[in-house]
Amino acid sequence: MKIENLTLTNFNGREFNVTYYSLQDNPQLLLKKRPLMLVFPGGSFDHLSLREGEPVALAYAAHGFDAAIVSYNLTTDPGRIYPDAALSGLTAVAYFRKNSEKLGLAKDRIMTIGFSAGGHVVSSMNVMAESQKWQSEYHFEHDKVSPNATILGYPLINIKDIGFPLPSYAKEKMPSAKDLLDTAVGVTPQTPPTFIFQAVDDPVVLIDNTIEYITALRKNRVRFEAHLFNKGGHGFSLATPELATKERKADAHLAHWFELSLEWLKDRKIYVWFHVKQKHI
Repeated sequence: MKIENLTLTNFNGREFNVTYYSLQDNPQLLLKKRPLMLVFPGGSFDHLSLREGEPVALAYAAHGFDAAIVSYNLTTDPGRIYPDAALSGLTAVAYFRKNSEKLGLAKDRIMTIGFSAGGHVVSSMNVMAESQKWQSEYHFEHDKVSPNATILGYPLINIKDIGFPLPSYAKEKMPSAKDLLDTAVGVTPQTPPTFIFQAVDDPVVLIDNTIEYITALRKNRVRFEAHLFNKGGHGFSLATPELATKERKADAHLAHWFELSLEWLKDRKIYVWFHVKQKHI
């Protein structure tokens, strides 16, 4: 595996960093073009969670994906969080799609996964990619920036549905546009297929977020799959023993979301093995 630290410039002229994990080219493999998973960690918009970054990227890499962690801007950075956080995500999609041939990637199998605040960034990306208003303002084209599928882990969707009061400095950094303040408002029939999971007892991002979002997906006839776990709280990441902390224990049941996401991608004809004939498996 090769690890590269990239610095890109988004559609608003803002620089951001991407950590890219690319698998070694192997001419013996039947799979010639790899899928890509773009990872957006959570962290309450004031940091990027390490438990939701590299471990997640490497977990997908173990299943044949290239992966990249997108370091979007935070409340500790100058200016508002949006639209730059989402524009950086869209720029990352555009970069890897444009360079897919030389990187050995399948340009039609670029996925995003966002946790908590990162889920808000990812769902905001989908809003902006589908909106002619945003396309016109920042001069990007839908087909170049829209991911082929989205995974959302205990995602913040409606900024008003956080389980605690935001400090004043954070409120000032939040978006003012209605379709970014509540990204369920921006769901359209063209929103990418979505896999979503959350624990019902989440005290930080209320379960109302996921319910509102899947309701919007259903009304717009967007293909989706949702898994609402009975318990697990917030921020459980892969829920594996090596990622356990004093606050967040390992949970084998919660950990099923990862394999379920792979099954879902395969069923949606996006995951790698769909392109390998059955007799070779």
